Amino acid sequence: MKYKNILFDLDGTIAESLTSVARSIQYALRKMGMEAPEEEELRICIGPPLQYSFSHFFGLSEGDCATAIKIYREYYSEKGIFESGMYPGIRKCLRGLHEDGRKLVLATSKPEIYARRITEHFGISKYFSFEAGATMDSTRNSKSDVILYALRESGITDLSSTAMVGDRDHDILGAKAAGIFPVGVLYGYGDREELEKAGAGAIVDTTDALLDWFRNRG
Repeated sequence: MKYKNILFDLDGTIAESLTSVARSIQYALRKMGMEAPEEEELRICIGPPLQYSFSHFFGLSEGDCATAIKIYREYYSEKGIFESGMYPGIRKCLRGLHEDGRKLVLATSKPEIYARRITEHFGISKYFSFEAGATMDSTRNSKSDVILYALRESGITDLSSTAMVGDRDHDILGAKAAGIFPVGVLYGYGDREELEKAGAGAIVDTTDALLDWFRNRG
């Protein structure tokens, strides 16, 4: 077993969360008097920190980003958080890796308080030895910061035996910055070109393929 420790992204890797995130963004933009794109157009916002999405994709200033995030959370905390589902086979994948004796750690750009509610709701929190997320005040919101926090708090020091699984370039770049092996998945919200450009060490198509990759090569 090469990778005894595996960090997992949440949105786009475990949770199929387009509807929950898109509706929350639409709510925020409309409350701010802006036009809200259709749900499918907001796929690009799944994965990156909210600060980045509101700034990069909608051109909001730092102050307006803070306002948008606050409004976003009005909807998300009450309704949006449970408007997502799990990818087919991801429960089997997590259970299998856990039963193999590997340490699984959640590492998401979503605020930790929300991430833990979601894993508890899905009944998968039992598979994670630690669940790391962003802070509500944005003092820890970049993926690399979350990954470093996850490694530190879960006591992982052997980086050569540690991998990060995610669907967007932020996950891959964050893993590389932290010195751990990056694994990209194609069933989420990124594509092969994005993952390859970011430098993914391995790319798999499905949750079954993800489990097989770790069991056969990782």
